[in-house]
Amino acid sequence: MALAPINPTQITPPRVEFIDQRSGAISREWYRFFLSLRNATENNQSEVELAPNTASLIATYDAMLETLTQTTETQPSGASESDIAVIQSQLQALALSPPPKEFRSPRYGSFYDTTTQTAAAINTAYAMTFNTTDLSFGVTRGTPTSRIFVDRPNIYNVQFSAQVDKTSGGVALVWVWLRKNGVNVPDSAGQIRIQGNNAEILAAWNYVIQLNAGDYIELMWEVDDTSVILLAEAASAIHPSIPSVILTVTDNISSMET
Repeated sequence: MALAPINPTQITPPRVEFIDQRSGAISREWYRFFLSLRNATENNQSEVELAPNTASLIATYDAMLETLTQTTETQPSGASESDIAVIQSQLQALALSPPPKEFRSPRYGSFYDTTTQTAAAINTAYAMTFNTTDLSFGVTRGTPTSRIFVDRPNIYNVQFSAQVDKTSGGVALVWVWLRKNGVNVPDSAGQIRIQGNNAEILAAWNYVIQLNAGDYIELMWEVDDTSVILLAEAASAIHPSIPSVILTVTDNISSMET
């Protein structure tokens, strides 16, 4: 007598995953299929129903699967409860920590003038000019060349030196101050007294000023005697040339956010 086809689970095997993703063990459907196939082969059964001992084995499998699933869900492989607590504490600390500071390239500019500068009239404001850029990153000469522009907001250190000379006798006064965007910076002026023919004085000091992107500064000067000049001289066989004015502008004294 021919045996009836055995397919107690009524599933198409290729459509069912062989391994249960929750437990990593063989899936319940495949377990049931192979168990039924074994029983039918041993007992030469033609019925679809499972034997009583088979039902007991299925119940045992279900209990095992439930245990495996609960273990997988409550405790990740390789991580104890104490490990998880440490990781959670570290994540919370990272969330409360300030973000790392972004590295910012400092802005700088170094400029000088190789020509002698003169004042055409007394008691008149003139801007010192610069015909040469030595170093520059984010700080540049504009038009006219007395204007020094910055490309980002920050607090800048402005330093200068001017070679002041007098071409005739007597006493003369020279004033130097700072302008920002064409407006005199309050309390920024200094006064120099120079006396005698061919008397030279090196005027030099610095300013600390807050600037925004696109702002420009100028060094201004005024005399009460037009014999006072800003002298430039060529190099000798021993020393280098003397610029009439040297100016440096840097923002490495602060780290204001852009």
